[in-house]
Amino acid sequence: MNNTILPNIIDRGNVSEIYRQGLLTLVFKAAQVHRDTHNANEIQCASLLSIKTGGCPENCSYCPQSVHYETDIQSESLMSTTKVVEAAQEAKATGADRFCLGAAWREVTDGPEFDQILEMVRQIKATGLETCVTLGMLNEQQATRLKEAGLDYYNHNLDTGPAFYSKIITTRCYEDRLRTLSAVREAGVKVCCGGILGMGESHEDRIDLLYELARQNPPPESVPINTLVAVEGTPLETQQSVPWDDLLRVIATARILMPASKIRLSAGRLNMTDTLQAFCFLAGANSVFLGDRLLTTANSAVHTDFDLLDRLGLHAVLPLEQHSEDQNQDTGTHSTT
Repeated sequence: MNNTILPNIIDRGNVSEIYRQGLLTLVFKAAQVHRDTHNANEIQCASLLSIKTGGCPENCSYCPQSVHYETDIQSESLMSTTKVVEAAQEAKATGADRFCLGAAWREVTDGPEFDQILEMVRQIKATGLETCVTLGMLNEQQATRLKEAGLDYYNHNLDTGPAFYSKIITTRCYEDRLRTLSAVREAGVKVCCGGILGMGESHEDRIDLLYELARQNPPPESVPINTLVAVEGTPLETQQSVPWDDLLRVIATARILMPASKIRLSAGRLNMTDTLQAFCFLAGANSVFLGDRLLTTANSAVHTDFDLLDRLGLHAVLPLEQHSEDQNQDTGTHSTT
């Protein structure tokens, strides 16, 4: 079986065959693909900021920001550009080379708030950081404006396979997701698109998700793999954690199907052991999110992440020391005793 199946010849049977291999064989093959296409010792470090929190009209069953559920999340207005850029600079100083913005919107609406986000993108891009935003649905014209502002990636996850989708979300359909991805691609913006594990889906649903991702032409350049963070007040609050081998199987399959993509080990890392994270890196995950928050849920501490990377012989795209030196040069500060 060819480990590097091309998107134009892939079919669901290919995906199922890869996914259902013995786990150790699957991880071994994924590790080979990863080493053929990436620097296997390098991990991209990203940071994610919620710039407009809560009040979302969608009813995504996993999301504490939905107006349909009673959670501890309070609705907040759009952050100021100054504060967002300051957060980006702080993220760069602590080791991130990618900065992502998330707004709890159903869809992008032309007007002052969207203009403000375009300015955020321009200023963050000027710091040298890779940029990504997730703002809900949008059209090609809006995607083009983001591209012109300097946006590198637009995130719009499929979440799960099409058959299971309506059990999680009913305020939009799967085709809505695909139309947004098409608009992003047509505008020349790179696609960040993945899913969430642990929402009650079956292995068949996970195979469906991986198939939908891999058959995009081209596949998403960025594929975040999230595990559900069950939040009190949401319909999925009692869901059990994803078995470690299920996560590893999805990571490895994604790497084989999408050799050139960044596979991002995303939400839920706080509940993963160091050993599991190490196996995920071995199987092809090559990006993590830094910072103690991912939008509204907890995440690992930065020093914990860098300690793990160091113990595994891995390193960030830009060494932490380089970020610290850049910060000192930018601010004109010097160490004192």
